[in-house]
Amino acid sequence: MIYIMQSIVAEKRDILGKKVRNLRKQGFLPAVVYGGGKSAEPITIKESEFLKLWKSAGESTVVELDIGKEKKNVLIHDVDIDPIKDNPTHVDFYVVDMTKKIHVDVALEFIGESDAVKIGGILVKVLHSLKVEALPKDLPHSISIDISRLKAAGDSIMVKDVKIPKEVKVSDNPEETVAMVEAPRAEEEKEVEETATPSLESIEVVGKKPKVEAKETTEDEKSASSKNE
Repeated sequence: MIYIMQSIVAEKRDILGKKVRNLRKQGFLPAVVYGGGKSAEPITIKESEFLKLWKSAGESTVVELDIGKEKKNVLIHDVDIDPIKDNPTHVDFYVVDMTKKIHVDVALEFIGESDAVKIGGILVKVLHSLKVEALPKDLPHSISIDISRLKAAGDSIMVKDVKIPKEVKVSDNPEETVAMVEAPRAEEEKEVEETATPSLESIEVVGKKPKVEAKETTEDEKSASSKNE
């Protein structure tokens, strides 16, 4: 199989701090690239180009970062998201050595249909990613979990059941559950629970109400990078 690396163009950035807001208004994202024994370097990338790359590569596929005449093999290591607009506001790229194996979390993609779920069972996704070790070029974009093997309530899929490319090693416990099907709740159970639950009118409130109290493993270089924005 021919390995074709995706790429994105970046430019060096000297705008830092609160001034980066102007970059975002112009359609650019502030970012940093670090790793490979070098200190964090501030850069900018086009937001539209990054969104395309992020969707196709995710955070476990090596991409080429082109900064002028310099090219770096990197992973999208961390993305800050605006909690209101739900769009990226800052990106961290991590330089990788293509000759050395690395550890990353790879997202799980649940596919297929479960007979147990079709008849009312409840699919419980225990894990959403697996920790893997591989050469950068062998890192999968995602790992598929076929839930069609879940035929009855109580059936489960464990880490050892997941099909993994031979070039990839999983670090998670083989006996750990990835997904399972719980039995649907019987109508009798629901009725008993509803009967046992008192109405608000029958609850006597005594005294004052109690007060209700309100309730990131990364590299050292990453900590430095966030300060440089």
